Amino acid sequence: MQGEFEMSMMGELNFFLGLQIKQCQECIYISQSKYTKELLKKFGIEEGRTVSTPMATNVKIDKDEKGKSVDESKYRGMIGSLLYLTASRPDILHVVCLCARFQSNPKKSHMSAVKRIFRYLKGTIQYGLFYPQNENFSLKGYSDSDYAGNIDDRKSTSGSCQFLDDCLVSWFSKKQNCVSLSTAEAEYISAAFCCTQLLWMK
Repeated sequence: MQGEFEMSMMGELNFFLGLQIKQCQECIYISQSKYTKELLKKFGIEEGRTVSTPMATNVKIDKDEKGKSVDESKYRGMIGSLLYLTASRPDILHVVCLCARFQSNPKKSHMSAVKRIFRYLKGTIQYGLFYPQNENFSLKGYSDSDYAGNIDDRKSTSGSCQFLDDCLVSWFSKKQNCVSLSTAEAEYISAAFCCTQLLWMK
């Protein structure tokens, strides 16, 4: 690359745009723990208890049109910060994308869901992506969907992740464009998204 571009070597990369990178002979570890601590301080969620999951399993988030409105700019700021954090935290991607759907008119229930994500982050600050040294580059993909998971429009959500051997390299969570008429149809749409990504990567 130095033959084609004017470059300067500033040493081994260890911090870039909020990403902390630790490199050694056997592995690379990427995290955003410093950025996470700054977010917790910024939004005043340093105190209080932690939770073991980013989203309660028995709660369905909807428009909640009768709910009490909250500060829209603060809610959007929290969502934007969390979306950037998903660069190294695929474990919160689904619930962050779910909460991001309600940025135009957020309610108290939506804010509670977002604050739960922050309480989860407080207990998992050191989580990140671990890439061991490996010469095996077998490409694998996994997909799933929830049938009619969106209460408001009955659309399903697709989730997918792709691995190079044991290394997670790509992931997404996205509401499907059409209403699936069966669980099988929702799964096929999700699998198609996953295969499209695998073929592009290949």
